[in-house]
Amino acid sequence: MSVSPIYWIGFFVFVIVMLFLDLKVFNRENVEPTIKRSLSASTLWITLALLFAFIIYHLGGHTATIDYLTTYTLELSLSLDNLFVFILVFAFFNIDQKYQHRVLFWGVFTAIILRVIFILSGAAILSRFQWLMYVLGAFLLYAGIKMFFSQDEDDDLSDNKVIRFLNKVLPIKEIETGSQFFIKDNGKTYVTQFMLALIFIEISDIMFAFDSIPASLAVTQDTFVVITSNIFALMGLRSFYAALSLILPLFKYIKYGLAAILSFIGFKMIANEISASIGANFEISNTVSLLVIILCLVVAVGASIISNRREHPQH
Repeated sequence: MSVSPIYWIGFFVFVIVMLFLDLKVFNRENVEPTIKRSLSASTLWITLALLFAFIIYHLGGHTATIDYLTTYTLELSLSLDNLFVFILVFAFFNIDQKYQHRVLFWGVFTAIILRVIFILSGAAILSRFQWLMYVLGAFLLYAGIKMFFSQDEDDDLSDNKVIRFLNKVLPIKEIETGSQFFIKDNGKTYVTQFMLALIFIEISDIMFAFDSIPASLAVTQDTFVVITSNIFALMGLRSFYAALSLILPLFKYIKYGLAAILSFIGFKMIANEISASIGANFEISNTVSLLVIILCLVVAVGASIISNRREHPQH
């Protein structure tokens, strides 16, 4: 899909304006978020993402629109795994709820920059070395199977290698009030627990990107579609965090749904490449992919709800 530079510029101007309004207007004061406010903000971003699909349709037609909706749904679902990390990190560093939004804001801001770089690099590499599609497909299939059989991680991050490394190399000083990332004491600059939380979240997002970005590029290598869908998913999920952080732990089977999605995308990647190489008239379309992703999420959430009701029956 050929996209005029004006659309690229317009999109990033829109994102910058929305981020500015988010930090300086809507969330200027550090207040503890409510579920209602969180759901309202998330609904806004989901609505904007769906409305943007009309622009994609105008630029690339029906196929590009399906690609956009598939990558958006895929990224939104895979990003749910990030929320478990957010919950653990904020609890470990004792970040008050009213300050969590500020950490997430800068986390998302940096993640957007890194995702754009990764996506552009990945698309360029795949366009030159098509055989890497098999490698990425096998990697996603492996990642999905590994996630399915992996044990739940311990809630204690004290033995985490990243945490231990940061404690060794950075001058750290905890603060009891405020939300500064850096403080000065006796002429020396220290990082606070807020900066440690931000660094850990950024490193975690980079690790998650190794799964999510290849999965998106398996759907389409159109960089405009992949980048815009990724950014909308990141923004929407960040806004949704306050509400999801309370209910996500109840969905104990969501991990298996995400594992099934990764495995399916990996299988699709390999199957479609084999089909194209031998000239077979077989291809798993992105319409089918979108339906499978939604089905995996619905089954995982539904199974979690049924299991919770059985374990905690209403009297």
